Amino acid sequence: MSITAGNAADRDVVDELIAADTTGAVAEQVVAGQVGALTVMGDSAYADGKTLDRLTAAGHVVMAKVPPVRNTTGGFAKDAFTIDLSAGTVTCPAAHSVPIVPVAAGGGRATFGKLCSACPLRAQCTKAKAGRVVAVHPHELALQKARVAQKDPAWQEVYRATRPKVERKISHLTRRPWGGRRARCRGSERNLTDLLTRAGVVNLANLARKGLRFGPTGWAIA
Repeated sequence: MSITAGNAADRDVVDELIAADTTGAVAEQVVAGQVGALTVMGDSAYADGKTLDRLTAAGHVVMAKVPPVRNTTGGFAKDAFTIDLSAGTVTCPAAHSVPIVPVAAGGGRATFGKLCSACPLRAQCTKAKAGRVVAVHPHELALQKARVAQKDPAWQEVYRATRPKVERKISHLTRRPWGGRRARCRGSERNLTDLLTRAGVVNLANLARKGLRFGPTGWAIA
């Protein structure tokens, strides 16, 4: 468990959380055929390209939904285009292909330009006079792989079975009697101690409801 300022992104402490899980011998899951890989499950905050790339390169399985791609102008979204990174091209819904031109910040841009002028699908694609431009993310490959994975029924089954349980427990921890939505101390270390204490109490109460008892062989669920 970790604690950050309210304006910090969740993914900023993902390495710290993973290190704590690994050293704490948290049970590992077998997902997508990867035996022994640590499964990182979270919301879309953990599904940006950079985080996906970094975690998968470290051998982890990331189960976080990549946000859907939208076009604010109402035309074809980016996922209507075929981005072939190996060939270095982008193909539009009208079957026009253009090269990906690298940019300094990483990734690239695919500019359709004059191909849009006489295209029968122009009205459904772009209102820009210069034609449609598709931005290729610096971590496009990681995003593509994640979108394919999250369409797998097995992936969806695990996600639906696990994610709601986590959300309910977070809701339990932050409800009004526990004061979990507001910091009760000054300083991150004190607030972390406070949070860990309350989390421990919640977990112990949950175990008690499930019938945890101490017997001749030790602690066990009745």
